[in-house]
This record gives sequence, structure tokens and C-alpha cells, in this order.
Amino acid sequence: MSDDRLALALAVTLRHDGNGGVADDLATPDGLTAWVRELAEPLRDALDAQDFTADEAALDAIRALRAAVRALFARAVRPGPPSSADAHRLLPEDLAVERLNAAAARAPGAPRLEWPEDGAPVVRAARPPGSTDTDRLVAALARDAIAFLAGPDRERLRACPAPRCVRYFVKDHPRQEWCKPSCGNRARVARHHRRHRALS
Repeated sequence: MSDDRLALALAVTLRHDGNGGVADDLATPDGLTAWVRELAEPLRDALDAQDFTADEAALDAIRALRAAVRALFARAVRPGPPSSADAHRLLPEDLAVERLNAAAARAPGAPRLEWPEDGAPVVRAARPPGSTDTDRLVAALARDAIAFLAGPDRERLRACPAPRCVRYFVKDHPRQEWCKPSCGNRARVARHHRRHRALS
């Protein structure tokens, strides 16, 4: 997954568990801690991910943001169906937008110039004093979701149609139909079984 798709990384923390159910990578504070640490590089402006340890409040904030992002992803994939994980429990769109904007405002952002002696200047986000790691994490993910939804990737966003898959993905090439090859295999096997049953 591309480093510039944090919103998509957040959305796909709900996934097929391989047994017909849904797994949640953010089910516990430890799960959130591990997920944030995996995204250390793209989150580097928001916080030092290797020092981040989630608590219940951080988990609740990120899961609430994820619900808003997934609701807005469901809107973005219309007229196609949303992810099957969302179809029965989507937030109202106005509440999702409100929640996303409130999350983005949790930590004020300002550009900061860094210019190392042996390198080119780089713009980073300043870490405002008084904001917590959770505030900065929530704000960074929400701002990425806003940029994603207002940008060109939104037009290529799809809900994976494979049986039991609950993921969203960005269609990166014209022939891409599923979020990953294993979903394509599962869809082909399901199609084969349907045809076989129809002939029996």
C-alpha cells in the first residue's frame, strides 16, 4: 500500500478473517499500537510511532474515525455497493463528515522547514505544544482522509466484490477487480462452484 494512503490503511483494518467472518486489527489498544508502529514512516510528521502506546481513549478515537471514513468511502463508491462490513451499520453521512472534520481539528497544523546541512530543505508538520500523540495521530489520519476524499483517488476507490471480503481498495490499473489476488481466486472458485451446482 502506498504511504500516501493512510486513510485507506485505516479503512482496511477491518478485513476478512479467512473463516467467513470479519477481523478487526484495531480490536485492542495493543492492536492499535502495533498498527501505528507499522506506519511509522508515513506518520513521522504526526508522532514518533515507535514511542506510541495506545490506551482505550486512543482506541475509541481511532475506531470512531474509522467508522466515519468507511461511511464516506461507502458514499464514494456509489452507485456500487459498500463493503459488506458496512452495509448494515453505516453512519449517517452528515455525522461522518462532522466527525471527520472534528478529528482533523484535534491538533492544529502548521508547516515547519527542516534543512539539514547535507540535504535539501523539507517541509514537515509542526508538532504543536500541548497536543497529545493521540490528538496528532487522529488529526493526521483525518486530514489524510479529507485529502483522499477530495482528491483524484476517490474516483478509483472500490469496495472489493469478492465473497466475504470487506475491504476497500484503489483501482490502480484498468483490469484490477479485487483488492488482492487471493480475493480474485476466491471469486473465481465461488463462480466455478455456482456454475457446477447449476449444471447438477
